[in-house]
Amino acid sequence: MVDNGSAGRGLTGAGEAAERAAGPFLEAGLRYFLAVAQAGSIAEASAELHVAASAISRQITRLEHEIGVPLFERQPRGMLLSDAGVRLAAVVRRNVADVEQVIGDIRRSRGGHRTRIRVASAEGFAWDLLPEAIASFHRDHPDVGFDLHVTSSAAATERVRDAAADLAVTFNLTPARDVRVEYSQREYVHAVVGATHPVAGRPAVSLAELRPYALAIVDDSTTVRQLFDVCCSAEGLTFDPVFETDYSGALYTFAKLADAVTLTGRLPARRRLAADGLVAVPLTDRGMHRRYVQIQSTAGRELPPVVQQFVSHLVGRVQAP
Repeated sequence: MVDNGSAGRGLTGAGEAAERAAGPFLEAGLRYFLAVAQAGSIAEASAELHVAASAISRQITRLEHEIGVPLFERQPRGMLLSDAGVRLAAVVRRNVADVEQVIGDIRRSRGGHRTRIRVASAEGFAWDLLPEAIASFHRDHPDVGFDLHVTSSAAATERVRDAAADLAVTFNLTPARDVRVEYSQREYVHAVVGATHPVAGRPAVSLAELRPYALAIVDDSTTVRQLFDVCCSAEGLTFDPVFETDYSGALYTFAKLADAVTLTGRLPARRRLAADGLVAVPLTDRGMHRRYVQIQSTAGRELPPVVQQFVSHLVGRVQAP
């Protein structure tokens, strides 16, 4: 399942996004500061903003002088946010998001503008869960639109941390810093096989018991693969997967056609199992149970009422049988 720092190392977006979001609302020093934070260098921010690098540098220097501390660590290959810069960037992004929300509300009150909810998610949630939840919510809220950005779990979390998304729907192995967890539930990893596979009729199975069978698995950028690798190392197990991919949708088709085993959470695949003639068998290895489904939002930012309503609606879809 494709999921699935400091703000200076892992910021999503770039200077162009910062200019688009923050341009009308921030004075130049803060606007250029945010652009460099997101782009990672003055040169890249200059190219994306179409502003001279010298002007950006002067504004950031002035801002640092006014605050009294460095906001960046100057490095040969770019600009890395200092601890103070990380704190300031987080506050600036939240404030920009709040200002955008208010302006959007004002525009909508005049008519002609649709409320939009920005969601970032891991790939598996974008197959069925989120489209279904969005469609059913939209039926009762026709004036609400959605922007869905599909990425890794880590990148989805980064987007809400940076206020580039209102919500992230992710898999998580450890507590995420600087985000608010709106909902969390444990997501057990299952072995998924065709209905005629020897494992299909079992109530549960261990990783060791899967060794005789062909294995299809996602790459190591995902939480499933990370748990799998840790468990195999701890248990002294070795596998030679016949099929590895960064696109989890291919795993189900391959498992069905090649009579192979693949590993996944049941939540993203639950509507596909019966339709595709597949069966999900729980894994007994405790190390494969350390993953959580989370709905996250930006820390320190109060969600607009309509986003809160969608969170409640989405939680209901997650909990549905």
